[in-house]
Amino acid sequence: MPRPPASVRARAALAATVVVCLALVAAGFGVVTVLRHNLTGRAGLEAEVTARTVAGSQDALNGRFDRLDLPGDGRVVQVVDSAGRVLGAGAALAGRAPVADYAPPADSTVAPVSTASSAPTAAESTVPSPSGTGAASVPSSPSASGTADAAGTAAHASSRTGVPGGVLAAVHVPVRTGIARTAVPVDDHGRGRGSDDRGGSGGGDGKSGEPTGDDHGGGDDHSGNGGGEDSGTGATSSPPRGKVGTDVQRRTIRATVAGATHDYSFAAVQGTTYDGRTYTVYAGISLEEEQATLNQVTKSLLTGLPFLLAVVAAVTWLVTRRALRPVEGIRAEMAEITGSGDLSRRVPEPRSGDEIARLARTTNQTLAALEGSIERQHRFIADASHELRSPIANLRTQLEVAEAHPELLDTHGLVQDVVRLQHLAIDLLLLARLDAGESPADARVDLADLVLEEVAARAATDRFAPAVALGGESLVVTGSRTQLTRVLANLLDNAQRHAAGAVEASVAVEGDDVVLTVGDDGPGVAPEDRERIFERFVRLDEARSRDAGGAGLGLAIARDVVLRHGGSLTVGGDPGGGAFFRARLPRAK
Repeated sequence: MPRPPASVRARAALAATVVVCLALVAAGFGVVTVLRHNLTGRAGLEAEVTARTVAGSQDALNGRFDRLDLPGDGRVVQVVDSAGRVLGAGAALAGRAPVADYAPPADSTVAPVSTASSAPTAAESTVPSPSGTGAASVPSSPSASGTADAAGTAAHASSRTGVPGGVLAAVHVPVRTGIARTAVPVDDHGRGRGSDDRGGSGGGDGKSGEPTGDDHGGGDDHSGNGGGEDSGTGATSSPPRGKVGTDVQRRTIRATVAGATHDYSFAAVQGTTYDGRTYTVYAGISLEEEQATLNQVTKSLLTGLPFLLAVVAAVTWLVTRRALRPVEGIRAEMAEITGSGDLSRRVPEPRSGDEIARLARTTNQTLAALEGSIERQHRFIADASHELRSPIANLRTQLEVAEAHPELLDTHGLVQDVVRLQHLAIDLLLLARLDAGESPADARVDLADLVLEEVAARAATDRFAPAVALGGESLVVTGSRTQLTRVLANLLDNAQRHAAGAVEASVAVEGDDVVLTVGDDGPGVAPEDRERIFERFVRLDEARSRDAGGAGLGLAIARDVVLRHGGSLTVGGDPGGGAFFRARLPRAK
């Protein structure tokens, strides 16, 4: 399987070209189809007009087919009787067999009757064929039966190959309409299926022979099927005498005329002479010009398609190149940042305000966050190293002195330094776990019990006994009991360190939260330092002594733990009036 192009521009140009190609091909196919339909329909309409003009002429209605004025300007016309004999034809079809063997369906205004199955009742007379028109002899008796028509049809079928000089060099596919093409003329008695010039149609019950229509319609008792049950021969009704049928049948036939073979759009229209003879006029219009027009349009579309696709591909390539230029700039800058390790650099932000500009802005925010994280990590490592270096140096000094002068060994100082190292290691381990995203436990913790237990456990070591105030409602939260105990211990340690003479701890419900408050009456925290004191290894000037102020990790650990539990930790109070630390935690459901 071939791999797709590696370039986004190449893929975009290829996809756009393919889509436009499919759209143009579909549009061109639709245009050619509509154009072919319109041109063919126009030719068919012109053929219909010609057929109706010839069929409705007075010469045709009077039966004088040798006097027909047939058009010759590229239109071919042929008049055929109900038996398939040529009554008249234009110069292009002179002496040829019928070009088609279909006729329009019966008019809806005339009731169809079955074809008579009895023998002819009248002798036939012939009309002489006019010279040069290709007209054949036709029966003049209006009472010709269906048997005679069938014989005439068979004779017509044999005459297609037996008429000297009249063989039609055409390939046409007859389309069956489901209605027999045999037509029976009507005499004055209404025998068969004809109708008089008043449009009345015969009808009988096929038994008594009495007509059910007017005096001119209906069959007699000799034929036995004038208007009764259908005999199944499929005969059709012809137009009234002296009228042209309203229906028309169109066909596209490929025929050879004047040595040239083309498609012709033929229209067939039926008419009935005043004396009751039925005829069909076939008029055809050559589709050569229409086909030439379609070929020219198709050729033009196919010729212009490659140029249009080339233009689409070029425009898409240029547009995507311009659109993706900022992306290339972002990629190049990110590659340089990765190579140099300088996280203070930023990628260029386009002024377009689109998706690429938002991508650049997000990339810069990610770089800023990464830079801040790396800086905090470096500062944390430096501060931790500094905090560990001092007790380790003290331990080394005391051990060296004890080695040289055992009587001067200060075991109490050694124990304090070891305890401080232990606490510092525990704090660093907890911060590392919090930074790694460790989720707190999902246990229910009663803050009221937690406060009482912690205050009781610290009673022997605290400078001031905390005043405890507990709310009367349920003070249960969800989280890690060990970590929440560490939060309370750190806040109490900070209050004991800075208090002048009083420390208090309270737990109350505020809305959907449980608020733990720890306060003291010390110097308080200045507004500009109320966020800074929660940073790691930060100690205010009054607490610079490591023995009194610790490592500066207690408040940072407390805030990180509270944030992991979905709460917040803030400090308030007025300078000189003490500090109040408020830990707000979601109340357990």
